[in-house]
Amino acid sequence: MHQDNPAHRIEALVRPSVRRLPLYDPGADPRKLGTPTVTKLSNCENPLGMSPAAAAMLARQGGAGLERYPDPSGRALRQLIGGQLDIDPARIILGNGSENILELLCLALLDPQDRVVTQQPCFSLHESLPLMMGAQVDKVPLNDDFSLNLPAWAAALQPPAKMLMLSTPCNPVGTALSPVELTELVAAAHPDTLLVIDEAYFEFVEDGADALAILGAQTRPWIILRTFSKAYGLAGLRIGYGIASHPSLIDALHRVRTPYNVNQPAQEAAQAAWLDQAHVVRSREFITIERQRLTQGLQAAGFRVAPSQANFLFIDTARNALEVVEELLKDGIIVKAWREPGYTGFIRVSLGLAEQNQAFLASLQRAVAALAG
Repeated sequence: MHQDNPAHRIEALVRPSVRRLPLYDPGADPRKLGTPTVTKLSNCENPLGMSPAAAAMLARQGGAGLERYPDPSGRALRQLIGGQLDIDPARIILGNGSENILELLCLALLDPQDRVVTQQPCFSLHESLPLMMGAQVDKVPLNDDFSLNLPAWAAALQPPAKMLMLSTPCNPVGTALSPVELTELVAAAHPDTLLVIDEAYFEFVEDGADALAILGAQTRPWIILRTFSKAYGLAGLRIGYGIASHPSLIDALHRVRTPYNVNQPAQEAAQAAWLDQAHVVRSREFITIERQRLTQGLQAAGFRVAPSQANFLFIDTARNALEVVEELLKDGIIVKAWREPGYTGFIRVSLGLAEQNQAFLASLQRAVAALAG
């Protein structure tokens, strides 16, 4: 039968662990909406745009030098980051977005049946990338108030895990680990478990654990992931970085990455953005104001909202979130419905400009009323 069906032939070639993987959901395609205006609030992008210094650098560059391959190790950017953070550049790796480094970690370290512990709800790649390698993923639910369930984590980590993967602030919820929570989490994990702390939204945190300081005092293996996509506004260039406990972990990642995984404009724009901390401060201050304003508006309208220290909100719609998202699309508003068990009534909305956030709030109220009949 397979010789007569090309799809069946290909399916037979694909590893079973890959066939079971869900496709990543980026949200609706804004180009396909038939509305006069589109407000894209699904991908946690910086509403203030990219760093002006990075934009000016790209304009000056004008494509010069693109006929040559980029620096494969990103030496200049790694030295810049290492110098600022007092970290040996040999302990820093660049990636095509920080999720590329997540992929490298799984490729380099995970064998079939290895165990990874993460949170529920979680960033989808924290689950799908380990599953891609045939690993077992155990997820620890949050408490009802969206706080970390430390006793449940301690129990989940009792059988030693190969890897602990956790984001702070948590994607999709927005909560950030406190110093006590991170310290207790580290203490609960086996000394040989690799701690992967995903800090994609690190720059927006006002009150949370200093993961670099806490983990830096440990002799155990760990890596912290950060990105230029969010606060720096370079999402389209795809560049992130990882800081590891020891150069030997970085060496393992280099062995599985593609030779030129970060393009030269991204490396140079990231250097300019890194030096433009004024834009990061403006972005953080803007997000803090809009996060508080929209949270208060949602709560006044009767919605339950998770406490966030990121540039997005996690909202309980108390109904099928997919239906809510479809209703919002009628107004040209794009947000993400969450699909993990126990959270299928939640949507994640990125914070936009003030008028976009107000339009979202009005549209959400209309959508819920329409669905209520």
